[in-house]
Amino acid sequence: MNLAAPPLDQQSIAQFDAYLALLLQWNARINLTAIRDPAAILRRHFTESLFAAEQIPSRVKTLLDFGSGAGFPGIPIAIARPKIAVTLAESQGKKAAFLREVIRTLGLKAEVWPGRVEALPPERVFDAVTLRAVERMPQACRTAAARLAPHGRLLAFATYKTEASLESVPGLRWEQSIPIPNSTQEILKTGIRNQAVSTT
Repeated sequence: MNLAAPPLDQQSIAQFDAYLALLLQWNARINLTAIRDPAAILRRHFTESLFAAEQIPSRVKTLLDFGSGAGFPGIPIAIARPKIAVTLAESQGKKAAFLREVIRTLGLKAEVWPGRVEALPPERVFDAVTLRAVERMPQACRTAAARLAPHGRLLAFATYKTEASLESVPGLRWEQSIPIPNSTQEILKTGIRNQAVSTT
């Protein structure tokens, strides 16, 4: 598999600095993340998101971040993998506004879909979909799978306890799960779309 995650250059590092500053500023007004300590945000949110970016094949050109929230992992992927056109799907208005401000400030190749993934036009499909900290993960994976192009990749942040519940999602061939660095419970689970799927 041809993976592509080049080392961060000075521009990318500056973008992460600006992202962190915006996150801390907005988090004081709206609840973007329960983690408030900058070092913990770097260790938990940024590092885990960059780990996901490293697992995305170089052929991926479009990516949907399902339930993006504060932008994890979509924003770090857009920074580290600038050739990927990232769509951040977030139905909560204030969080969507935050994501737009991040995109504008950092000059990212990304867009915000301010609604539910189910409401995306039917023709919108993606080479990859990411899911992290979403509710009802198995159902979300079913919806996400329907947004994958043929042979597209679904990357779900899960745990060893929740892993089995995802394997019943139809139309996906799951690869071996990868442990997330510095975590004893969390894994990154990747599924490949191998046939037509339905959200019903």
